[in-house]
Amino acid sequence: MLRDATPGTLLAELAGQMQGRILSDPQDMAPYLLDWRKRMRGAALAVVMPDDTASVAAVVRWCGRHRLAVVPQGGNTGLSGGSVPDSSGASVVLSLRRMRRIRALDAFNHTITVESGCILREVQAAAEAAGKLFPLSLAAEGSCTIGGNLSTNAGGVQVLRYGNARELCLGLEVVTAAGEVWDGLRGLRKDNTGYDLRDLFIGAEGTLGVITAAVLKLFPLPAARCCALVGLDSVEQALALLGLARDAVGDGLTGFELLSELCIALVTRHFPDTRRPLAAVCPWYVLLELSDAHSDQHAQCALEALLGKAIEAGLARDAVVSTSLAQFAAIWALRENVSEAQAAEGKNIKHDIAVPISAIPRFIAHASQALVAAHPGIRIVCFGHLGDGNLHYNIAAPQALAGADDEERFFDQQTSINRITHDAVMSFGGSVSAEHGLGTLRRDEAARYKSPVELRLMRAIKHALDPAGLLNPGKVLPLSDGVH
Repeated sequence: MLRDATPGTLLAELAGQMQGRILSDPQDMAPYLLDWRKRMRGAALAVVMPDDTASVAAVVRWCGRHRLAVVPQGGNTGLSGGSVPDSSGASVVLSLRRMRRIRALDAFNHTITVESGCILREVQAAAEAAGKLFPLSLAAEGSCTIGGNLSTNAGGVQVLRYGNARELCLGLEVVTAAGEVWDGLRGLRKDNTGYDLRDLFIGAEGTLGVITAAVLKLFPLPAARCCALVGLDSVEQALALLGLARDAVGDGLTGFELLSELCIALVTRHFPDTRRPLAAVCPWYVLLELSDAHSDQHAQCALEALLGKAIEAGLARDAVVSTSLAQFAAIWALRENVSEAQAAEGKNIKHDIAVPISAIPRFIAHASQALVAAHPGIRIVCFGHLGDGNLHYNIAAPQALAGADDEERFFDQQTSINRITHDAVMSFGGSVSAEHGLGTLRRDEAARYKSPVELRLMRAIKHALDPAGLLNPGKVLPLSDGVH
């Protein structure tokens, strides 16, 4: 920051660079400086909310001249601290929330072009109005934005069938660290004309450029969707059921979620109106969803036939299939409310991990045994996207803990719990972040497991695209690397 410039002077100059809003009052800025989990808080000179791409570019150029960091932010729903500035105050939060236009929808090309501030649910609704499906779906879809989804390479509950955010994006518009605009909004499924710049920016968490718009893939709208909850005795049975389901319905299988009994118990405890669909209490459950191009009846018959084979083969104790939209929503609520139920239960230590699908039963057994041996009494809240190998393997405090002081003592064990969990993940060839990104929460932990070659390549990319290190500093790459 220029030494002779006062905050007031800087803000007045900044206001002349863009079309949009600028927030500088601490009370107005506060929501943008606190992460979703309310555990990380930063400081900033201002929060800017440009109206268009040209204004975003002007802000980035202005920040470069004044040596101010730029922290891009979408819906601020991230779970790793990637959209929160540091505590120095030498940064500008660049909120894309005002950039919410749907620029184009090409029904024949099955694409939709949207600005990065579009709420995910708005994109889903625009696609549905045109008789199409945009399949990215996650718990925060009512508040998260497309720019944030792409910057963290979001996953969600339909990755099994449609892929994550990277696989759903064909082209990008990006403002570079130099304040230039790269127009890569090409709706092409084949383009072999050089380096794939698009893939550099997706999943980079705003450290290489600011995504301002995207061309996204659309799909035919299913005629019917139905789901089932299946009670099982083991994770091995869940894996076998996944194989059976894939063989039976192929791409019709759009969701395959694993839940432990503790997950169901927490949801029914903290959401009193929730009813258990199955009479039997089982150690594990699978929630699977089938999409069908024909009819509700066809989908239900296919799912019932699949589950009949599973029960006959000894892969399931019991199952219930949705026969209405209300039942469909009620079954999915068991999965969707797990995170809120955990929060209501008290502090927990979260892990967003991935391992090869075939290794999931062995990973759960190995990690659980190691954690319970080191930290007796802990409760393992295990759930997630078994179909794509992504588990939310969370650790809750012992149920006997009664007060805030006890919870704080539990949270002091986070370093040990993380190390045991992530060592187990890596021993099975996995990743410490599957869909939440690194931000600051997992930045150093991820670097611990990366090879020197991988870190050097990442540093080289960062330096080439952001030599001054002003784009979202302190995220993704560890601070000790010299380039942030």
